[in-house]
Amino acid sequence: MALTLVGDAVATVGGLVTGVLNFFTDFFLTPPLKAAHQYLEDAELKTLKGEIKTFKAKALWEKSGAVVMAVRRPG
Repeated sequence: MALTLVGDAVATVGGLVTGVLNFFTDFFLTPPLKAAHQYLEDAELKTLKGEIKTFKAKALWEKSGAVVMAVRRPG
């Protein structure tokens, strides 16, 4: 029982320290930038299957009204 109590106390203190460090780290991070419409429409897209074709995203949603989602990879 005493070992469980010590383990819970260590986990609680560790969680508190982690939370405080994350709180203060957020002050030094720059907020993410929103993707501009012009940037999205100029993005080059490639097909995944069959013959590889490259085209601008703007052409895709002008023809079919498709929705394009931009995802930034870390690194």
